[in-house]
Amino acid sequence: MIARAAVDSYLRHVAIERGLSANTVAAYRRDLVIYAGWLAGHELTDLRAITSLHVSEFVRFLSLREESPLTAASIARILSTVRGFHRFLLEEGTVETDVAHESKPPRLGTRLPKAISIEQVTALLDATDGDDVQALRDKALLELLYATGARVSEAVNLNVDDVLETDVVRLTGKGDKQRIVPVGSFARKAIDAYLVRARPMLSGRGKATPALFLGLRGQRVSRQNAWLIIRAAAERAGLDGHVSPHTLRHSFATHLLAGGADVRVVQELLGHSSVATTQIYTLVTVDTLRDMYTTAHPRAR
Repeated sequence: MIARAAVDSYLRHVAIERGLSANTVAAYRRDLVIYAGWLAGHELTDLRAITSLHVSEFVRFLSLREESPLTAASIARILSTVRGFHRFLLEEGTVETDVAHESKPPRLGTRLPKAISIEQVTALLDATDGDDVQALRDKALLELLYATGARVSEAVNLNVDDVLETDVVRLTGKGDKQRIVPVGSFARKAIDAYLVRARPMLSGRGKATPALFLGLRGQRVSRQNAWLIIRAAAERAGLDGHVSPHTLRHSFATHLLAGGADVRVVQELLGHSSVATTQIYTLVTVDTLRDMYTTAHPRAR
């Protein structure tokens, strides 16, 4: 089996058998297109001819390429995809050995999530104040993101029926895993105002859809549109350059932990499969404590 045919087979596997999202499958495809192109450039048309040395050379190629240079994190992600691909080839009996099993990604430095302060979050949310349909929608979207820690993709994929009457929302995360997350009073008030005063008007501009958040033409808001909404609010709040699509999610986790929430509770709220992923937020709160200690304690310096 040639590499490109094997790639298509693997992508069908992760989409159907493992139930990965369309966005994740698309990311896998981009990674494997790079790998298949490199294999073709080295005349490695027979998958059984690939060795562990070839995989190592591919990683070296990624780290040294001058055109569109990649970060260590991007290289690690591509290698993870390649390792999954080779593991699949072994499981399917296409090859006899997993030549990528021992390949190591470049060492990554610890990257702390970028959170903003409670005061900055307040300014961001206040920047969506208004009575017109667009302002009511934007307020509901941003309040929900901060109240639940939802990923932007999870928020825009919400349907009206996912907002439950018991002040909780049903989020669908990676791998179609669902979780129930409480919605605070501020977010609930903003959502109720949007549902009563704005969504019916937006819905009338397009075809019937169960989507919670609608664009100005009545269609489901896309991830890109959500990012533009967040960026516009950040500019109005004077936070341009400090806010990314994940900022409210990071701030949600950081503020909960700083307020005394248990890390495993935050793990469940964020939908992390491993507590190790959530624990990186504890480093943020420790840094904050250290800064406060250094500033306030007379013998800290």
